[in-house]
Amino acid sequence: MRFEFHPEALAEYEDAARYYAGCQFGLELRFIAAVEKVIQQIIEAPDRWPVLEEDIRRCLTRVFPYAVLYSAEIDYILIISLMHTHREPGYWRKRITN
Repeated sequence: MRFEFHPEALAEYEDAARYYAGCQFGLELRFIAAVEKVIQQIIEAPDRWPVLEEDIRRCLTRVFPYAVLYSAEIDYILIISLMHTHREPGYWRKRITN
């Protein structure tokens, strides 16, 4: 199964990786690996994680304070947000109405 990012989710991913790159040498690589691992787990079993709202599910990265919010479409996974778990909840909702 394939996946794709909502454009704003991809921007969040890139911004977070840049942030971690500035914090400590190599930390962005650990962040990217953690996100990629979660995405692979989602692809393997998209119904495994709890529904957050309507058909949107949430999978935590564990090591970093981020969650991948996604929707399992017919033939792909749509990543709606790479949400920092300590920031404003619900900001991503406008992405599913567009």
